[in-house]
Amino acid sequence: MIIPPRRVALIAYPDCQVLDVTGPWQVFASANVLAESPLYELSLVARGAGSVVTNGGLVLQANLDWQGLERTGAPDTLLAAGGSGVFDQCRHRYHIDGLRGMAADVRRLGAICSGAFLLAEAGLLEGHRATTHWRHCQQLADSYPEVEVVADALYIEDRGRYTSAGVTAGIDLALSMVEADQGPELAGRVARELVMFLHRPGGQSQFSEALLSQQRAGTRLRPLVEALHANPGGEHDITSMAERLAVTPRHLSRLFRRQLGTSPGEYLTRLRLEAARGELVAGEPSLSRLAARWRLGGAEQFRRLFQRYYGISPSLYRTRFTSTTTSTALTADHHRGLS
Repeated sequence: MIIPPRRVALIAYPDCQVLDVTGPWQVFASANVLAESPLYELSLVARGAGSVVTNGGLVLQANLDWQGLERTGAPDTLLAAGGSGVFDQCRHRYHIDGLRGMAADVRRLGAICSGAFLLAEAGLLEGHRATTHWRHCQQLADSYPEVEVVADALYIEDRGRYTSAGVTAGIDLALSMVEADQGPELAGRVARELVMFLHRPGGQSQFSEALLSQQRAGTRLRPLVEALHANPGGEHDITSMAERLAVTPRHLSRLFRRQLGTSPGEYLTRLRLEAARGELVAGEPSLSRLAARWRLGGAEQFRRLFQRYYGISPSLYRTRFTSTTTSTALTADHHRGLS
């Protein structure tokens, strides 16, 4: 039996990010080439068929507008690119009607990078977990409080809604879709062809505001922030942190809110989770030991914190981001009750 190709449509607009379009496009196109079979039929959708100038100046050629897409029927997968032009698209409510009208019939509706704002503006992320480029996570959360924004994830799937972090994370998202459709063998071949991870280790915190916070802290907070980064597992509490800067705990909390947009406790928890996550991927099988080592309560509290911050359970995370050998060892340890 001949299986028809899955139709994938990407939405482009003036000043979209070129890699948000071409990255995922190439993943699906490479899958076709390596499988020597038309697994995916690709379309580029714009307000009008024709030229679209991206934010880098490269001109793309859209072969469909929304009317043309409606005539061909809903695609299997519909992805909105991000880029600096997305806010103009939201402001003028371009693509909103098209997205709403197509959403119910699309199996996978998603966005790359700041394209999440288009889905949110269309009301299609209400009650869903979502992510976007680290620079815009707070803006997405503030503008659309009905969306549960997960700031550190590279990509998220939540009940048919797919969102990804900035730019190259769109490639990670597309690879995950190929893996879901065609299996890990072909997805792995595509990843090798593109010289990248099939499952990239870590979240976007390694590129994000979390590591820029030492610059944002300013001269007043920086000595404390550097000390916390150097030893996140130390015996830090609000009183000892305040004493280090010779301020009151209340004033310290105000400084953190003003400079870093969070509380001292939340900031320290994130540092500790990042340290524990690194050891989780490196092969530590015991959540109890990780929780104790990094002062994150017991195993169950650690699981809840990990799920809250990263949108994924520790067990699923280590399965996804460790090597086959390490994953096998971790699974065996899990069955012996170490986790």
